[in-house]
Amino acid sequence: MIKSFRHAGLERFFKTGSKAGIQPHHASRLEDRLGILNEAEKPSDMDIDGWHFHPLKGDLKGQYAVNVDRIWRLTFAWDNGDAIVVDYQDYHEG
Repeated sequence: MIKSFRHAGLERFFKTGSKAGIQPHHASRLEDRLGILNEAEKPSDMDIDGWHFHPLKGDLKGQYAVNVDRIWRLTFAWDNGDAIVVDYQDYHEG
């Protein structure tokens, strides 16, 4: 189950369907990924063909990512069977 978000727009989208704060053309992909993540029992449940599931390294070690599109990804950490600090980011920024 998703317990916490880092990205306020993504949280609003998950809870209300509002596309304010996300790339509107990502809505269907985010809906799919968030739905699976919310039901996941372990991080590897996100290892779906084409999503490019992978653990992160460096400063983000301990987190995981799946692609939304070419440069956008959904990231999350895992704690006691729940997804936490779920984020939506352009990984070329920052």
